[in-house]
Amino acid sequence: MDIDDLARNVGIVLFLLFLGLLAAATLDWLLRRRQNRKPIQVGGFPLRFEDWRGPLRALFPAVLLRVAATTVLSFPEAITSPLVHFLDLWIIGAVAWIAKRTVEMVRQAIVSRYPIDVEDNLEARRIRTQTRILVRILNGMIVVLAIGLMLMTFPGVREFGVSLLVSAGFAAIVVGMAAQKSLGSVLAGIQIAITQPIRLDDVVIVEGEWGRVEELTLTYVVVRIWDQRRLVVPITYFIDNTFENWTRQTAELLGTAYIYADYTVPVEQVRSELKRILDDTPLWDERAWGMVVTNATDKTVEIRALMSAENSSKSWDLRCHVREQLIQFMQERFPQSLPRLRLEGDPAPS
Repeated sequence: MDIDDLARNVGIVLFLLFLGLLAAATLDWLLRRRQNRKPIQVGGFPLRFEDWRGPLRALFPAVLLRVAATTVLSFPEAITSPLVHFLDLWIIGAVAWIAKRTVEMVRQAIVSRYPIDVEDNLEARRIRTQTRILVRILNGMIVVLAIGLMLMTFPGVREFGVSLLVSAGFAAIVVGMAAQKSLGSVLAGIQIAITQPIRLDDVVIVEGEWGRVEELTLTYVVVRIWDQRRLVVPITYFIDNTFENWTRQTAELLGTAYIYADYTVPVEQVRSELKRILDDTPLWDERAWGMVVTNATDKTVEIRALMSAENSSKSWDLRCHVREQLIQFMQERFPQSLPRLRLEGDPAPS
């Protein structure tokens, strides 16, 4: 190759790089202009094509150079063959990049439509849980497929790939036996994404700890405990064990507060005071309330105050508030009805 051919080829390469970047910028401008006029939606979700800028700038020049490598450019075979192979790998990587960005665009669109920082976020948590797990699965499939296609561009690996497809059944058995626990975790994650015994921001009781589901992956779940500790639980735990989910269908709860008093306590007046306390606090959602004597021992009677609240946090605050107010009420109005220990004896003989 003489100096003129080299200069010609380098000029063509630079021109095609510029043309590819120009085409990517033009497509990006057209998409943004279309979004400003009438947003492009998929299933009612507006898409944001800004995430495509980087992948498009990588794809368009590579496609143009790949076409020119076997038609316009006149490099020697020792240069053309590795160049074509490199461009094939580049194109596969760029397409995989676009696919991952597309999945992320759809995820962002769904998340923006279902905000989780609202009072009634049951549907939003359900959608977000399914979306997060499915996005992880799709991204993993995209990466595996891209790596597989890249490897298939190598002649030696291509022959191995054909043989591997023929023996796919045997390979699946071997892999399943070698990675049984890992596959079990992934399958458990997929099962939870479909059946949803737990969702993001669910209030759960796990290992005796009260907390909210902060992170949910294919292999583990992070529960944020009330004192800001994090409990990391294998995903299979929620398939194999019993646990409490306080927000499975709704966040509404019934709470109780127990008061222990003397047998002289006027239950009806304490019941009226409970209703007054509930009417004066916004923590009570007015769905249910009540007071009954649930037990009697040789020293005290057990009084249970029942009340309803919109969620577990308000239920806890309401129970504490009612307990404090009832104790204060009895101290001020009926101090003789507080628990006491009586000592009685026979009168001394005369």
